[in-house]
Amino acid sequence: MTDGGRRQRRAFIGSFTAAGGPGVVVAAVDAHSGALTVLSSADGVPDPSYLALAPEGDTLYAVSETAEGAVAAYRVNGDKPEPLGPPVRLGSAGPTHLSLYAGHVLTADYGSGSVTAVPVRPDGTLADRPSGRLRHTGSGPHERRQQGPHAHQIQPDPSGRWAVGIDLGTDSVLVCTLDDGRPVLHREIALRPGSGPRHLAFHPDGDRAYVLNELTPTVTVCRWDAEHGALKPLAETPVLPGAPAGDAAYPSGIVTSPDGRFVWTATRGEDVLSVLAVEGEGLRMVGTVPCGGHWPRALAEAEGYLYVANERSGDVTWFAVDPATGIPRPGGSIDVTAASCVVFD
Repeated sequence: MTDGGRRQRRAFIGSFTAAGGPGVVVAAVDAHSGALTVLSSADGVPDPSYLALAPEGDTLYAVSETAEGAVAAYRVNGDKPEPLGPPVRLGSAGPTHLSLYAGHVLTADYGSGSVTAVPVRPDGTLADRPSGRLRHTGSGPHERRQQGPHAHQIQPDPSGRWAVGIDLGTDSVLVCTLDDGRPVLHREIALRPGSGPRHLAFHPDGDRAYVLNELTPTVTVCRWDAEHGALKPLAETPVLPGAPAGDAAYPSGIVTSPDGRFVWTATRGEDVLSVLAVEGEGLRMVGTVPCGGHWPRALAEAEGYLYVANERSGDVTWFAVDPATGIPRPGGSIDVTAASCVVFD
């Protein structure tokens, strides 16, 4: 699909097939309104809950968030994803996130508490098996959620030198590299016990990182040293204006604005988006708005719009962002059963 001779921007949406989701969804993005229009879907891999696009934009990778754990590759030159071989078994359980780093796909395996590396061939296809795995160790004070490690996210830092992992079960951030295809630990940084970190977003300047905590609705502001691969926690900022009623708030997604002035988060249960203003090395709570659905599992920003994958209401909503205040204004939604993430080319 083209727009004025150029390829129209596309969104790729993951979903839980076990809950009736369509698998991997491709949608066109309207450049003037941010609106999404579904083009196609592919259900060749169960529960493709998180997606990552190759820098060239022609290959999409998906984790299969199942007990067996797998990762799959799709060619996305057209408007319908085409599988590139069978899914690769990870040998680790419940992968919830993946990213591309140093010629490999890295997965964060929640169930196994590990990071797994799968080599990417020059044509974008995946090697037949993983090249290595880093198992996390430790636990936390939360009796139900922190009995052992639970890797929740893995992504490269802005310099591309390091892979930075988040472990909800051990209240830690792990900085890694690859050694002959094997993830190896460079440094582990402890966060406040019981905070339950879930996802991290870097400031566009590359010198700060914001860690969203799931077990306490806060963001931990950190200083990032790319030269040494070191993270220093500075302070925590609430993402809700008051204490949630009981055990009913589960922060999920976090993104920073391209100009570095705002941080947005999504919180399940409360079903809100929070706006935080960046002030020096700190954050200031601006306010919250409804997320437009129920159980916002993931949040993304593209071209001045925020997109929310609302898992339990089965939709993806979008918001135009006021550039002065950072406050999102509702724009519309599309139906995607059991939506779990959104990425853009």
